[in-house]
Parts: sequence; structure tokens; C-alpha cells
Amino acid sequence: MKLREKYDNDLVRLKESVRAMGQSVQNALRDAVATLTSHDAASARRVIENDRALDEQERDIEHLCMTLLLRQQPIASDLRKVSSSLKMVTDLERMGDNAADIAEIGLYLPAEAPLPQVLTDMAGQALAMEQAALDAFLKGSLENAKQVIAMDDKQDDLFNTAKKELAQRLAKNPEDADDVLDLLMIAKYLERLSDHSVNVAEWTIFCQTGLYKGQQIV
Repeated sequence: MKLREKYDNDLVRLKESVRAMGQSVQNALRDAVATLTSHDAASARRVIENDRALDEQERDIEHLCMTLLLRQQPIASDLRKVSSSLKMVTDLERMGDNAADIAEIGLYLPAEAPLPQVLTDMAGQALAMEQAALDAFLKGSLENAKQVIAMDDKQDDLFNTAKKELAQRLAKNPEDADDVLDLLMIAKYLERLSDHSVNVAEWTIFCQTGLYKGQQIV
């Protein structure tokens, strides 16, 4: 096998590895959110335990990236593919951490209390953004990446609404302080998840253009 052919195959393997990790994160998020309403303790614990598998996926991708960087002299476009993937998996790993954190809090939420609608909306937005960000990377779509970044405005609005509603609940029912704090933490984790999706979209733009976070060609 020629050197360039092997390198191209490794780049394909890298892309597939990122796709697989992104799907694992999506599954973890979906399962974590589901436990908030199902109150399925066994499912929540599986999300928490499976976070180690995501850590291993991150390490494997990092190793592949470093191998590609050290053993080859990639041209600019290939270098962007490798470096953006290296950065991206850090955000994916942190999203997995957030999913585990949400599942852990879900273990202690009272089963009789419904999840506030605003948190349900935030969870749906977080899931949609993660999937859209991954799709943008896999397709190399600048337009899709920009759409993910624009979606974050809605998530920020929902987070502000969540904070106001929870503050009002606490003022009316001080005895609910523990539950309110748990719900506020869930809202914060969902907001962070969307921030990580934005980061993935930003790295997709960098991968395609060489520009990061709105930089302009000078």
C-alpha cells in the first residue's frame, strides 16, 4: 500500500471514529434525559458507568491524531482535519461527562414531581444541537455548522427562562430548595452541552476554512 493511500485510509478511520464517539454521546444524552422522567435508576447508572467507555474512545482518537501528526507531514487541509478532530473529541468527552452528571442528579429527583417543561425543551434543544453539530462535521457543511451556532440563542433564552421560573418556585416554596437546586444544575448542564455543540461547529468551520471563531482572512 502506498504511503498516501494508507494516510487517506487513516483519515477515513479518524472520521469514522469521531462519528462513532458522537453517536455514543448522543445515546448517552438521550438515555440521561429519559431517566429524568422515567426515574429508572438502573438506566441512570448505566449512563454513569458508560462514561468510561467515552473516555476510552477519546484516548483512542487522540492517539490516532498524534500518530498522524508525528508520522506524516500533512498538507494544510489534512492538518486541519486532524487538529480539528483532536479538539472536537475533547468537547464530545465533556458532553459525555455532562450526560453522566444529569443522570446522577436524576437518581435523586422525586418521582412524583414532573420535569418542568422548560427543562424538557432545553433537553430537546441540546439533543438536536449535538446531532446537528456532528452531522455538520461529517458532511463538512459550513451552512449546517453556522445553523448550530445560531441555535444556541434559543438555548440561552430557555436557560434564562429556567432560572427565572426556578427562582420563583424557590421564593414561593422555600422547602423545595434541594429540588430547585438539582433542577438548576440540570439546566446548567444542558446549557453547557449546547456550548460544546457550538464548539464542535466552530471546529468544523475551521476544518473547512482555516478560520476559527469568526476570524477574517487578512
